[in-house]
This record gives sequence, C-alpha cells and structure tokens, in this order.
Amino acid sequence: MTPNGYREPKWMQLPRFIVTGHGTINEVTNVCRKLNYGDNGLVITGKYTKKIAGDIVCDAMNDGGYNVDLEITSGSSMDEVKRIKDLASKNGTRYMLGVGGGATIDIAKLASTELDLPFISVPTAASHDGIVSSRASIMHDGKTTSLEADAPMAVVADTEIIADAPYHLLAAGCGDIISNYTAVLDWELAHRLKNESFSEYAAALSRMTAKIMVDSAELIKPDLESSARIVVKALVSSGVAMSIAGSTRPASGSEHMFSHALNQVAPVPALHGEQCGVGAIMMMYLHGGDWERIRNALKTIHAPTNADELGIEDKYILEALVLAHTIRPERYTIIGTGLSHDAAENIARITKVIT
Repeated sequence: MTPNGYREPKWMQLPRFIVTGHGTINEVTNVCRKLNYGDNGLVITGKYTKKIAGDIVCDAMNDGGYNVDLEITSGSSMDEVKRIKDLASKNGTRYMLGVGGGATIDIAKLASTELDLPFISVPTAASHDGIVSSRASIMHDGKTTSLEADAPMAVVADTEIIADAPYHLLAAGCGDIISNYTAVLDWELAHRLKNESFSEYAAALSRMTAKIMVDSAELIKPDLESSARIVVKALVSSGVAMSIAGSTRPASGSEHMFSHALNQVAPVPALHGEQCGVGAIMMMYLHGGDWERIRNALKTIHAPTNADELGIEDKYILEALVLAHTIRPERYTIIGTGLSHDAAENIARITKVIT
C-alpha cells in the first residue's frame, strides 16, 4: 500500500496482437510491420522445427524486405540463454522471434527479456501455456526453474501446423489448461488463510478456460485443426489470466508443484502438461472437488491419468507428492507444509493414479 492508503500501481503485460488460424504463419511479416519492427531480427528455432516453420518465417521475412538471421537452439538451459544473448548482442539484434516448441520459445523469451528486446511467439505445438505467458521454464543446476519474463508482444499460432504436431503434445496442452481448476482453488485458499492478494477477474477467466476445456473434451481429436483452434484459444486465455493477475497463480498451484517435483525425481519425466493433468486429479481430491470429472475429461482427450500412462513408476509419483510442498514454499496450497508418505499413497490409490 502507498502512504495515502492506495494500492501500489499494477503493471499488466498483454500481447498487442494474437493471430490464430489456418496459414497464419504467413502473417508474421505483417505483424512485424504493424509493430514497426525493422531489420536485425533474430529467429530462434529448434532442430526439428526449423523445416516445419523456422525456415518459412525467416524466408518470408527476408523476402518481405526485412533482414533477419536464423539460429538453431538446443535444450533449455541458462547456458543456452547466454549463448543466444551473446549472439544477439554481437549481431545488433533489435527483436526476436521464437519459432518452435515450448523449450525454444522459453529460450527466446528469456533471452529477449534480459536484453530488453521485444519478442514474438510463433508456436508449432500447443503443449502448455508458455506460448503466451510471462514465465519461462529453464533447466538450471539439473532442475527445471520457472523464471519471470516479459510476455510476447505478439503470438502467431498457425493451427494447421499445430494440428500436424504429434497429438500427445496437444493433449498435454489440454492437461495444463484443465489443471487451472486446482490452481484457482489453491489461490482462493491462500487468499482466505494467508490474506494473499487475489483477482476475481483473473480467477474467473482461468476457471472458465478450464471449464470450456472439460466441456469440449469430446471435440479434441488427432489431426483436427478445429481441435488445435480450441486448445490454442484456451492457452491464450490462460496466459492472459496470468498477465491480469501479475503472477502465475491463476494457472499454477499444487498440481504444478507436483509436476516440478516429478521432474526432479523421475528418471524420465513426462510432458509438463501431462504431469499437471495427473496432478490436478489428485489435488482436486484433496480439495474435496469432483476429481473424477477431471479424470474423465483427460481420458476422453486421451491424456494420461495415471503413473503407467505417464511412463513413470509408482514410487516416483509418491516421492514427488511428498516433495511437492518444497518446490515453492512461499506459495500456499492445499498440500500446506507437506504430505506424509502414507497420505500420499492413500491419495494416489483412491484417485487411481497408482495401482
């Protein structure tokens, strides 16, 4: 609060343009023109997404009179962020475009933030809400760390390309969205018990986004561009909810803490959204809510609902549940100060996450 009793000024970062639909990758040049971006752009893409979309964006920009370079990134580490930053500084880069999956977009997002450069997100898959959010997940010291970053100035999501991506990526995106249900419940709990700042608008948008995904579960199918369109719009809405809140609270609670813990203990973790979906089943049980509805929606979408489908042994699920409260100890959730091993096993068995 300010000395006169008013709340501190609040900043919201929202994309200026969100372009979705069939063939919208061809609109990247027009988006840059509307944003008044000129030469010295840098396209960051991945090894596999270079042919799918990276080359298309780079060629279209250069054919459209721009001067942009293309760089292939690998992995999602702070070393890679530094490498991209050094390259951008050397080339006099004035803006970046992240063209690819979540790791590529997060690298470009964080590098551009640390250089105070504008960033455009061009996702080739809809596996989580990082395509529009103001966070970046980066590997650091062997752990996945969620870092604050600037939201993209624009998002260009070509639903034709996203529909052609492996279906399990789209299903993972659905899991990430559905997990908003428990994230909002955790946030409400922290507001009531810890007097944490709470935004009704952001919570309502996040909850509505999760509800739409659950209600639309039967419409999400492989190779359907209409399915990709539903998921992309939901991911954008989830990202906007976080921007309104000024934090990840509307879309990240105990289920995300479980997912991050699983990344630490499982030899081969599953996709982030897949783990969050399974986490949401268990956390909804703890909240006393309709966890079976979440489970049924994920089953309909053909997203994982248990350890076996995640490809992770039961013991790691239990270990992650016990460890989860340590991931962000400052963030109060339904798991409080932690679960005992017996409690974790009880929760996982009742919700059929383990056998």
